[in-house]
Amino acid sequence: MKLIMKDYIVVIGGGLAGCEAAYQIAKKGIKVKLYEMKPVKFTEAHSNKDLAEVVCSNSFKSNLHTNACGLLKEELRYLDSLLIRIADETKVPAGQALAVDRELFAKRVTEEIKKNSLIEVINEEVTNIEKMYEDGIVIVATGPLTSKGMAEEISQITGQDKLYFYDAAAPIITKDSIDFNIAFFGNRYEQEKQKDETIEQWQNRINSQTASYINLPMNKQEYESFYNELINAEVATLHEFEKREIFEGCMPVEVMAKRGIDTLRYGPLKPVGFDDPRTGKRPYAIVQLRQDDKDGIIYNIVGFQTNLRYGEQKRVFSMIPGLQNAEFVKYGVMHRNTYINSTQLLDNTYNLKSNTNIFFAGQITGVEGYVESISSGMVAALNACMKYSGKQKVIFPDTTIIGALAKYISTENDKFQPMNANFGIVPVLDKKIKDKKLRYGKLSDRSLKELEEKTTHEFWIYVWFSI
Repeated sequence: MKLIMKDYIVVIGGGLAGCEAAYQIAKKGIKVKLYEMKPVKFTEAHSNKDLAEVVCSNSFKSNLHTNACGLLKEELRYLDSLLIRIADETKVPAGQALAVDRELFAKRVTEEIKKNSLIEVINEEVTNIEKMYEDGIVIVATGPLTSKGMAEEISQITGQDKLYFYDAAAPIITKDSIDFNIAFFGNRYEQEKQKDETIEQWQNRINSQTASYINLPMNKQEYESFYNELINAEVATLHEFEKREIFEGCMPVEVMAKRGIDTLRYGPLKPVGFDDPRTGKRPYAIVQLRQDDKDGIIYNIVGFQTNLRYGEQKRVFSMIPGLQNAEFVKYGVMHRNTYINSTQLLDNTYNLKSNTNIFFAGQITGVEGYVESISSGMVAALNACMKYSGKQKVIFPDTTIIGALAKYISTENDKFQPMNANFGIVPVLDKKIKDKKLRYGKLSDRSLKELEEKTTHEFWIYVWFSI
């Protein structure tokens, strides 16, 4: 027996997540009302009247299975993602990456959605959704540029004063890729050598400490070389509306550095309160890494919010002693990205905890990237269908990228920030493998094997084919 009165599910937002959600719902034989405010109203970044507009890069990133985003695509292909299928059909040459003809991609998605008899596209801005979820199910997929009116509505629904603006974030790296012949754990002032300690006593003490930070000491020559490359590195271009609305109070590390050669040494790289275990003396400068996940697998570079191009971040930040072989699971970014505090609000099916008739999907949940948004739309849609039919919700295993993203956005995290697909958010292998490509290949094999096992299980057969 169905738990609701309405014979359709509402999806608000015709972007990547919203279109994937609408398709997955219709595939189960359930009617969809898909609301999209274009062409009645456009955001500052949108110009195409079609659905599923690809705003920034036309790249959906790597297709390789040894890349987390490549694995995510393969998971979605296996589960019959409409948008990944159309991305494959509209691809343009891009080496090992999947890049699309963005105009053709949006046109094809629009055609597929509009020709589906179970999907009704309604072109109007939604700013009041109360009546939609009173006796029905709603998926909110309004994206990182959610309109002001809708943002206010979401704030009211979630009980939070405001949405978050992801204006700047520092790069994130894996702990396993840090060189601990150079790096050391320690909290400021707690790590310093005491006068009455021998070198051996001091080293034993700091090695046994439970510290919140990993520290990377730099001598004068190392600092000055890093500084000169940082201030001359190539930056990414910002949209005018981003410059105007988002970044007035934000200070990228490369901008801060240009104020003077010692500015960073009196700011995020100040060495006060530390001694270098290799020398027993205070370093010239020190870079700190702070744990970014519950399991201590990934760390962010403290104070390194940046607008450098991704390649430049890899090149320049790898000059920091201890990071010469760093694996970047996420590069620093500066752009407008409106999102909710999902770790408090959503469960790992993208369902709102305080109102189970409401689901969220897309970048507004804190997943970042095209493919990641598609993934969230699929999970939200599947579980909206299960609720519609009065069935048990479906939780994807966290060994898959689909499941790991859902777990990441729903796990308590005081320092929550948007996250894209990466192997740093999946459980580690039982056996440690140093070779990165081999390790990533094993993680991919594990994911696809478990996904195949799940979808051949009686319950999952029911989920996919018998709703």
